[in-house]
Amino acid sequence: MIVTAEARQFLSSGRIAVVGASDDPKNFGRTIVEALLDAGVDTVAVHPTSLHVAGADCYRSVAAIPGAVAGAIIMVGRDHAAAVVEDCIDAGVGSIWLFKGAGPGAVSDEAVRVCDQRGVPVVAGACPLMFLEPVKGVHRLHRGLRHLAGTLSGP
Repeated sequence: MIVTAEARQFLSSGRIAVVGASDDPKNFGRTIVEALLDAGVDTVAVHPTSLHVAGADCYRSVAAIPGAVAGAIIMVGRDHAAAVVEDCIDAGVGSIWLFKGAGPGAVSDEAVRVCDQRGVPVVAGACPLMFLEPVKGVHRLHRGLRHLAGTLSGP
């Protein structure tokens, strides 16, 4: 179950890396980068081949980002998520968000276990845009449906 207060705390924790965002307009990681930047969140994109995402610098790895990173939103396939989580924690990232939207997302038992074993808080299985106020459009509907289904607690 996702706790709304924990999700909002993550989004206000400081600098956030979005791992797997590319400059492709169809890439949902790019959408998240744009939304976070528009909301005034200090956001950096991470992708092995992109130089820029949504007009902002993009880094090849979390370890390559200058300065501290408070949290990382993981936007890679679940088969790669645990390794990305390890890399983020090794780089000093203090909390992890395993993205899940309409598709399978980044959530895997292994990725969650890595967070638990390393003592790093994890938001597992949600889209950050359901919590980025003001919540708009389909994200507002999605949040409401999750409340009805009992997979989201808190306002």
